[in-house]
Amino acid sequence: MSDLAEPKLKRILNIALPIVISRASYTVMLFVNRLFLSRVGKYELAAVMSGGLTSLVLSSFFEGLVGYVTALVAQYYGAGRRKMCTRATTQAVYLALASYPIMLCFMPLIKYVFVLTGQDPALAALATAYARMLLAGSILVILRTALGSFFVGIGKTRIILIANVSSVFISVPLNYLFIFGKLGMPEMGIQGAALGTICGSLFALGVLIGCYLRETSRDPYKVPDAWRLMPDIMKRLLRFGLPAGIEPFLNWFAFNVFVQIMHSYGPDTAAAATIAFNWDAVAFVPMLGLGVATTTIIGQHIGAKDYDGAQRSVYLILRIALIYSALMIALFVGFAGSLTLIFSSGFEDADGQIGRMAATMLRLLALYTIANSSKLVLSGALRAAGDTAWVMRVAIALHWAMAVATIVLVRVAHAHQYVAWSTLIIMNNAVGIVTFHRFRSGEWRKMALIG
Repeated sequence: MSDLAEPKLKRILNIALPIVISRASYTVMLFVNRLFLSRVGKYELAAVMSGGLTSLVLSSFFEGLVGYVTALVAQYYGAGRRKMCTRATTQAVYLALASYPIMLCFMPLIKYVFVLTGQDPALAALATAYARMLLAGSILVILRTALGSFFVGIGKTRIILIANVSSVFISVPLNYLFIFGKLGMPEMGIQGAALGTICGSLFALGVLIGCYLRETSRDPYKVPDAWRLMPDIMKRLLRFGLPAGIEPFLNWFAFNVFVQIMHSYGPDTAAAATIAFNWDAVAFVPMLGLGVATTTIIGQHIGAKDYDGAQRSVYLILRIALIYSALMIALFVGFAGSLTLIFSSGFEDADGQIGRMAATMLRLLALYTIANSSKLVLSGALRAAGDTAWVMRVAIALHWAMAVATIVLVRVAHAHQYVAWSTLIIMNNAVGIVTFHRFRSGEWRKMALIG
């Protein structure tokens, strides 16, 4: 029985579950990291959100570009051209290495993100330090993306699970030691959080390098000239990968504008928003993994010219996403107060104002949970087919409409925090709706990614 002939649900779960669990492990790392920093102070808690997001914006273009090799590998795999999987990954590694000097050029500019949005100077200083350290270690993340995409594309996602979970087991204890200065370590606070995260990422990269070299040293992936630059594959990766890189860069940029403007309301609102987003990540980050798995599954179907099977698989994955989203909505709406108290109890919160604000924000975020998970699955399917330009245009337009609306509401209309917060909810629901209609149109069936 071929891979594509396996029962669909079993095959989907075999590929998707390790990726989802891997992303969930990353959520655990973020969660614990922010929980530790909430014990240091509300400024540190808020800064880890704004600083981490700013670093992500700067690296997201190259993560998207390099990570698009997943679709290439998946289609080559589905077409039975296994050696091309190795060659495509090599080109992604070269792009990852070329990206690092460019990212380092942005380090002196990071502080202006926080200064221009009018944030508290103490908050801006902490966020700048955190973002700069993460950006210094960003090459580890980009290389992990390149090598991990090979295993995702061929469906061996358990290796990704091993790498990511091992990263968490390294970074969480180190974060504790570095943040609080235990076992003779100096107390480093937010910089310790960044250092522990970088160490965990380095360990995961080592795992992926070892597994990749072993996998590609034997048939069917062994290629004598595996590290040769191949212009044809590089052109395909750049042609379809550039929109896949531009989209997350500009989307995260717009979201970062939203977050920094929300933080300009003051440290209490910044802390409340960080708490709400920390719980929202419990729903969002695992669904990112499901979106990546969708790219693999649909890419393999398309590589085998099985378009009807691809569509059936997408709708089955959507049902899985909707079930998970419904559980998250019940959690956020029913237990918002208890969830936010876990963080707000770690620092001084006069009259429980930050906790109440965070609980309200979290309940509001539940209004887009279904649309958000649907968007991630459907976008993953469209990218697998090569429909990256449409996804890029629509997502960027709607994200920047949100960013501009937030600036106007806060800077011009001086609107209440919850009014500005609602722009995020409207945007995510809009993206979910239009992406669903795009997939149903069937335009993705006409794309030619690998020829």
